Amino acid sequence: MLSTRSTTALYVGAVLGPGVLLLPALAARIAGPASVVAWGGLLALSVPLAITFAALGVRWPEAGGTASYVRAAFGARAGKATGWWFLTGVAVGAPAVALIGGFYVAELIGGGRTTAVIAGAAMIAAVLVANSTGLHTTARLQLGLAGLLGAMLLVAVLTALPHSEAENWTPFAPHGWGAIGSAASVLMFAFFGWEAVSHLAGELRDPARQLPRAIFSALTIVAVLYLGLAAATIGVGAHSDVPLADLMASGLGETGRKVTAVLAVLLTMGTMNTYMAAASQLAGTLVPNSRPLPWIGAIAGVLLAILAADLISVDALMKATSATFVAVYVAAMAAGIKLLDGRIRVAAGIGFVAVVIVFGFSGPYILVPLLIGLSIRTRAVRL
Repeated sequence: MLSTRSTTALYVGAVLGPGVLLLPALAARIAGPASVVAWGGLLALSVPLAITFAALGVRWPEAGGTASYVRAAFGARAGKATGWWFLTGVAVGAPAVALIGGFYVAELIGGGRTTAVIAGAAMIAAVLVANSTGLHTTARLQLGLAGLLGAMLLVAVLTALPHSEAENWTPFAPHGWGAIGSAASVLMFAFFGWEAVSHLAGELRDPARQLPRAIFSALTIVAVLYLGLAAATIGVGAHSDVPLADLMASGLGETGRKVTAVLAVLLTMGTMNTYMAAASQLAGTLVPNSRPLPWIGAIAGVLLAILAADLISVDALMKATSATFVAVYVAAMAAGIKLLDGRIRVAAGIGFVAVVIVFGFSGPYILVPLLIGLSIRTRAVRL
C-alpha cells in the first residue's frame, strides 16, 4: 500500500517534468513578463482538473484510472480508447522526454547528440528496471527524486531572485495581451500529470482520505515552484535554451550550471518513472496477464534510434504526445460531468471546456488520438 507522502511525491514527479528546463524561457520570449499571467491562469485551471481527478479516483480506485472512469460513463469501447491514448502517450513521449533531458546534460557537461542519446537511453533503462521490481520500489525512488527535485528548484529560484532587475519587467506585455494565450498553449505541456496517479488509487489504504490530501499538497508545491521559476526567469532575463542553468549560475556561478545537469536527469526520470508505473497498472486492466514494460521499452528504443538519426524531431513527438494526453483529459472531464454531482460536477464542466479549447490547438496532431480511437475493436490487443 502507498502512503500519502509517496502519493504526493508521485504527483509532483508527474507534473514537474522536463518542460521546466525550457518552457519558462520560451513563454517569456512569446509574451514577455506577461507570461506570468499564463502561468497563473494554468495553475488556476489545475484546480478543477485536480478536484475532478481526486473525486473520480476516490469513487473508482482502480488500476484503470481514467479508462475506468470513461468506461463507467460511456461504455467499454470509450474506456478502451482512453486507455490506449494514455499508453500511446507514454510509449511515444518517453524517448522524446529522455532526449530533452539528454540534450540538457550534453549542453552542460559537453558532448553532442551522441552524448544526449546515450544519456536518454540510460534514463529510460533505469526507469524500466525500477518499475520492473515493483510499485513500492518505484514509490520509494519517486519519493527521493521528488525531494531532491523540489529542493534544487527552490535553490534555483531563491538564489536567482536577488539578482533580478526591475527593467526586465518592462514593458510588461511587449507583444500584446493576445500573446498570453499563445504562451499558455505552449505552457500546457507543463501541466499534464494530474491524471497519472489516478491509475494507482487502488494501491492506497484509504483513497477517500489520502488522494485529496496528496493531490492538493502536490498542487501547492507545484504552484510555488512554477510561479517562482516564472518570476525568476523574467527577473534575471534567463531566456536562453538552458534557462535553469542560467538561473543557477546567477546565484551559484559555474558550479550551479553543472548542478543543473543533475536536475535535468531528476526531472526527466521523475516524470518517466510516474508514467511508467501508471502505464504498467493500466495495461494490466486493458490486457490481462500482459507484460507492458518490455513493449514500452522496445517502442521507446526504436523511437530513440529514429530521433538519434534525426529522422523525426523531438518537437513532433512532443506534439503527438500532447495531443494524446489532452484527449485523455477531454474524455475524463466528460466522464466527470456524467458521473459526479454538485460542485465537483461544475469543476469537471469547467475543466472540460478548457481542455477542449486546448485540444483545438493540437493542429494536425489531433489525428493521432482520433486514429487510435477509430482503430479500437472489441477484441483485446495482445502485449
